[in-house]
Amino acid sequence: MKILFLFFVVLTVNNNLFSQSVVINKFGGSKDTLAVADVDSITFLPFICGLSKIKYEGRIYRTIQVGTQCWFKDNLNVGIMHLPANDGIIDKYCYANDTNNCTIYGGLYYWYEAMKYVTTEGTQGICPSGWHMPTEAEAQALLSLVNNDGNALKREDQGSGAGQGTNTSGFSALLAGAKDYNDGNFQGLGTWSSFYVGKLGSCGYSCVYSIGIINNTNVITFGQGAIPDWGLSVRCIKN
Repeated sequence: MKILFLFFVVLTVNNNLFSQSVVINKFGGSKDTLAVADVDSITFLPFICGLSKIKYEGRIYRTIQVGTQCWFKDNLNVGIMHLPANDGIIDKYCYANDTNNCTIYGGLYYWYEAMKYVTTEGTQGICPSGWHMPTEAEAQALLSLVNNDGNALKREDQGSGAGQGTNTSGFSALLAGAKDYNDGNFQGLGTWSSFYVGKLGSCGYSCVYSIGIINNTNVITFGQGAIPDWGLSVRCIKN
C-alpha cells in the first residue's frame, strides 16, 4: 500500500513598505522568516511580487514590491541593436554599442520606441503582457514612497559620498548612462541614469516625463523636459 505524505507551506509576504521578507508558515505551526533576496530565485504560482520572476523574450526579470506597486527590479533589455523605426521591431541601443552593457545595464530606448509609438499614458509599450510603461502618478507615488531619496532607489554599489546607494527600496537602480539625442554619443555610465515615464510633456517643444538619478547626490530629478530621442532606461510596472 502506498502512503502519500502531504506537506503544506503557506507563504506570507510581510506587508511593510518595501516587503523585504517572506514568512514561511509550515504545517504544524513552525515558521521561517527569510529575506526576499534569499528566495527571489524561485518562481511562485500564483504570482507573488518580489518572489516571482518574469520570463520575457528569452530573459528573466526579477520583481520588487515598493508599497503597493510592483516593478521590474531590472532594466528592460529587449529587442535588437538597430536604428529605431516604427516597423514592428523593438529597437534598442547598448551603451558604447557593446552588447555586454545591455546584459549588465539593460537597453537604452527612444521614448517613442519604448511606447511602441502609442502616446496614450500607461500604455503597455515594449513591456510584457500584464505590465506597462509607468504613468506620471505611478512615478510620483514611487518617489513619495522613498521620500524623494535617490539613494533609496540605487543599488548599494552605485554612487559615492552623498550619492551612495542604500537600496532600501529594493529597486536596485543602476547608473546606466544614456545615448545623447544631439550628437549620438553615449554618456554618463556610472554617473547618472534616467528612466522614461510613459507620458508626453507640454514644454512648447517635443518633451516627455522621466525620473533621473545622479552618482554624487541623493536628489531625484522628475518631471517633463526629457527629449524623446534620448536613449534612456526603461522599467516596467505591473497592471
